Amino acid sequence: MHLHMEVRVLMDSEKQQVNSHIHLVVMRRSAAPSQLHKTQPFKAPFITNKISKAVHTPELQDGGATGEETSQDTSVRSAANVLSLIKKKDTVASHLERNEQLHSLEEEDVKNIRTSTATNAQRPLQLMKDTSNLPTSKMPMPETYGKRKRAYLEENMEPSNCKYYSAVWCKLSKKKHKNWEGDAVLIVKTRSVILKDMDGKDIGKGTGYKLKDLSSLEDGNTLIVGGKEVEIQGPITQEEYESGRCFEGHTAVEVESTTNTIVAPPYPKPKPFRVPMRGSVPTKVISKEASSLYDVSDPNALVMPRPSAQHQWSHNPDGLPVVDVVVEPNLGMQLRPHQKEGVVFLYKCITGSQLKNGCGAILADEMGLGKTLQCIALIWTVLKQGPYGRQPIVKRVLIVTPSSLTVNWGKEFTKWLGKNRLPVYIVDLNNKVENFKEDCSYPVLVVSYEMLIRSIEVINSITFDLMVCDEGHRLKNSNIKTTSLLSKLSCKRRILLTGTPVQNDLQELLALVMFVNPGVFGNSATFRKVFEEPILTGQQPNATQEEKQLGDRRAAELNRLTSLFILRRTQDIINKYLPSKIEMVVFCQPTELQRNLYLNLVSGKFVQRCFSSREAGDHLAAISTLKKLCNHPSLILKSEDEGCSAIVDEIQQFFPNDMDQMSLEENSGKLSVVSCLLWSLAQDGREKIVLVSNYTTTLDMLATLCHHYNYSYLRLDGSTPAAKRQNLVDQFNSIHSTKFVFLLSAKAGGVGLNLSGASRILLYDIDWNPATDLQAMSRVWRDGQTKTVYIYRLLLTGSIEEKIYQRQVSKQGLSGIVVDARQSSRTQFSREELKDLFGFHVDTTCFTHDLMDCQCDMMGSLPPANASGPSQLSSRACQLGSVANTINLNATMDQLQQWQHFLAPFPSGCIKDPHMEAAASFITFVFRNETGAYTPV
Repeated sequence: MHLHMEVRVLMDSEKQQVNSHIHLVVMRRSAAPSQLHKTQPFKAPFITNKISKAVHTPELQDGGATGEETSQDTSVRSAANVLSLIKKKDTVASHLERNEQLHSLEEEDVKNIRTSTATNAQRPLQLMKDTSNLPTSKMPMPETYGKRKRAYLEENMEPSNCKYYSAVWCKLSKKKHKNWEGDAVLIVKTRSVILKDMDGKDIGKGTGYKLKDLSSLEDGNTLIVGGKEVEIQGPITQEEYESGRCFEGHTAVEVESTTNTIVAPPYPKPKPFRVPMRGSVPTKVISKEASSLYDVSDPNALVMPRPSAQHQWSHNPDGLPVVDVVVEPNLGMQLRPHQKEGVVFLYKCITGSQLKNGCGAILADEMGLGKTLQCIALIWTVLKQGPYGRQPIVKRVLIVTPSSLTVNWGKEFTKWLGKNRLPVYIVDLNNKVENFKEDCSYPVLVVSYEMLIRSIEVINSITFDLMVCDEGHRLKNSNIKTTSLLSKLSCKRRILLTGTPVQNDLQELLALVMFVNPGVFGNSATFRKVFEEPILTGQQPNATQEEKQLGDRRAAELNRLTSLFILRRTQDIINKYLPSKIEMVVFCQPTELQRNLYLNLVSGKFVQRCFSSREAGDHLAAISTLKKLCNHPSLILKSEDEGCSAIVDEIQQFFPNDMDQMSLEENSGKLSVVSCLLWSLAQDGREKIVLVSNYTTTLDMLATLCHHYNYSYLRLDGSTPAAKRQNLVDQFNSIHSTKFVFLLSAKAGGVGLNLSGASRILLYDIDWNPATDLQAMSRVWRDGQTKTVYIYRLLLTGSIEEKIYQRQVSKQGLSGIVVDARQSSRTQFSREELKDLFGFHVDTTCFTHDLMDCQCDMMGSLPPANASGPSQLSSRACQLGSVANTINLNATMDQLQQWQHFLAPFPSGCIKDPHMEAAASFITFVFRNETGAYTPV
């Protein structure tokens, strides 16, 4: 009797100890949906069904923790402690017994276990560290040891790849009902885990988990990560993680399928219940018969896609008949194939057929493809038609444009639609915005960015259904006033027109995207963590293969998402519509004065302070002075920049006293080339030329040259009134005009102006941003041009201009990731980069050609295919500059490698341009390319 009582007491005690251990090991997740709805049995963290049974039936020794002691130790334990409790023995005797059992293994088995343990350095508990500490006595190995050994080896088997899970998280607490704070993504790799929020930010990390436990994660399991409790919601594929689709921001990017098939209209909204009454007025019956405004069966008809069933359900609550929207035939016949594609794309975007939660678009075609015409065709169509009952989609349109293009927009509407078909109200000094508000006969308002800021209160009070922003890259900074005011307008349908959507970095792209489709990428922090940082990290030379792969996938996903509302076509499309183009990069020989001033300037105290770590110098002022010296030495003395006063005082002593008595061309190699070119063109008398510069002082110098030789000219720069700019352009383009030269500021008038009246354009100086030069170069080679176009870019041989040009080549080679994303041109340089930038290569005819290691004969023939072709360039680590790894050559240099290379003096007729040959005495080298396709380098 007493024996039975003792056995029962012992069994109760052991049972109580087991329950207390289970209380420590198992963490409740009582607030999870699966537990609240009783759809799944409760599971302890990391414990499968098989392991759970083993935990509930251990053999506990006497002297274990009592239930009272267990209840006192209720503090939340770390992940390592919780895992270690699963297989922890209660007495020292049992631990020694296990050590004796392990010692009875064969030496080879012990070696395998130790090797497996050593390969997992992050495991919280090691099986054994030193065999010398094991007891020397041996005992027979129990039969269960083989199973334990196999289970141990299975637990520590390395997973093949990373695993990803969607999860919810909250702070650690003892509450029965958890208050989950947000969604997250859990990354499991080997024994470590990383927890990221939906912005892509790391919010928790943990190590020391068992491999078998991490490999068995499933829906409903809980986990402790970095002081947070996490519950698994489901697995995520590797493709979803690498593309970034699992993070916030993609939820807004849902594409609606569009189809051209006829879809039955959805059921109308149910009407509220009404008690039948005598004499009630019958409800209005909507006619189900409607036809398109124009003939759909016409083979040349441009028909817009019909809305999908989902679109009809969301945007046609009254059940109006679905009709085809057709562009007016007379206008549709004027559109080229790529322009028709653009009109259809814009139509789908503003009607919400591309994005579920967005009605904006960015038309990022390169200059000359007819962005204005595509917008006019779209505006005229949606003002007159709609897919539901032929009701117009929009009633009033706002067009915001630079001040120099307001009149041009009015002329384009008149050109394509006639004078009286669509009244356009253009805001200027005589036409106020207030008058447009009162007059309802004008459906289109054209206003400049500057006038919009002044009249923002009146414009805010007007309801616009569509907004078009020309030269939309002005809005690349979300912090400027113009972007802020336009973003606050209630108009949801927004279109940006720009030939250079991104000039520097991906943040500019984000600003444009957030303007047309707010929230499509979440917030700025989400975009930076999910896209920008992985893409830029993957481009670094020291990036790992995993980082490069992740960067490529994120870039491809970003490109896919932006292609839903950004349309980008290059000028290759219009090759067959334009005459041929000859582009030359002309390296000009510096004069003796330029060479002496350059050497004294870079060796002077002002520039040397830029290399000093003790006394910081103004390297931007030094760069600006060197660029002016390349244009003409006299420009340094005329500098009004306060930062350049010190360097002017330092170098002024090296100027000759009789400099005022010298001719302008005598002191500048570049100006000598321009003078000879103008003289040859003036003698011929059949062509006009555009001279472009970034500096007004340089334009003044060119104007003095034209005045000295009686060359008639027009000038457009930042000081030209907006009302007079279009008149200047029209006057120059007229076939009856006698104006020979057009002086143009690259920054003030080089955007959005058509100067097809000239067949030659010369860029006198170079800008850090290649987009600025490309915009100016495209003013001549565009629609309306009938002559062969010549484009000249002048560089002073061996100077800083060659270094800037080399960096332009590198920037353009980095484009193509997303639209035209480029790395920013930094204004901060390292000491080695500054030394390379300020270096002057005196004994060279073309420093750029020297770096190319080209094997051509420098007489226009291309190098042999086995000498220095693209295959060798791709495998050869080339740098432009003496500093290693500063600039990497890529596809654009392959293009430059295929240009013709000419070393001066070249024979007559060699470069096939007699007007440039007239300046051969002042030229050292020429890169020449003749093509119908536009390949900017």
